Amino acid sequence: MVKKGTTMLFAVMAAWLSVIATAQAAPLVPVPNLNIGVTSAENPKDVALSLQVLFTLTVLSLAPSILIMMTSFTRIIIVLSFLRSALATQQTPPNQVLIGLALFLTFYTMSPYWDQINQNALQPYLAGTISQDTAMSEAMKPLRQFMLKQTRENDLALFVNLSEGPRPNSPEDITTSTLIPAFIISELKTAFQIGFLIYIPFIVIDMVVASTLMSMGMMMVPPVMISLPFKLLLFILVDGWHLIIRSLITSFN
Repeated sequence: MVKKGTTMLFAVMAAWLSVIATAQAAPLVPVPNLNIGVTSAENPKDVALSLQVLFTLTVLSLAPSILIMMTSFTRIIIVLSFLRSALATQQTPPNQVLIGLALFLTFYTMSPYWDQINQNALQPYLAGTISQDTAMSEAMKPLRQFMLKQTRENDLALFVNLSEGPRPNSPEDITTSTLIPAFIISELKTAFQIGFLIYIPFIVIDMVVASTLMSMGMMMVPPVMISLPFKLLLFILVDGWHLIIRSLITSFN
């Protein structure tokens, strides 16, 4: 038995040594050497290239803000937040679900405008038929069209007057820096109006439950605990998610 165990041990050691020898004999994979540093520019072309890289990184870091501020995302996420507060369901649905739903609804509502950006700006730029400046101006046209369609005239007039610039004669004369803040406050007002309408039926339920509990002398029972099932039942019976999403989508038409 001892001889058999010794023979097995030598066999394992021999196999292990052969594996090591094979690994040492195999050619080594070259590991690239990465050098990151700051050197002085030798010509103006290097300076321009560095500025372009810096501008690109800045735009990429601001991409989420651009998505939020210049699309339908603001109105959708605020309305969904109002809905959750009106239902008094605390963190249900969770923030990740609400943000994901708002993003997909944003993709849906903005898809016609993004198709125009892809056809008129991105594809011609990738094909080399237009310059970068032309591509940027063509990409802004659909977004400006969407924002102008959703912006109230009084909000737009507010920022035009605050800019103390020449009065625009047409929508094309309105600068983008004036249009974006006007669009944002218009979206906030619209979202708060929709949120107020959402709150009304749930406030009625809260008032009825609170009055009933007070008349029964059950003042120590939190009304929210009793009204929550009735709110959920009402929301399910009227197919609330269908109504909310349909109202949100049609509000952009």
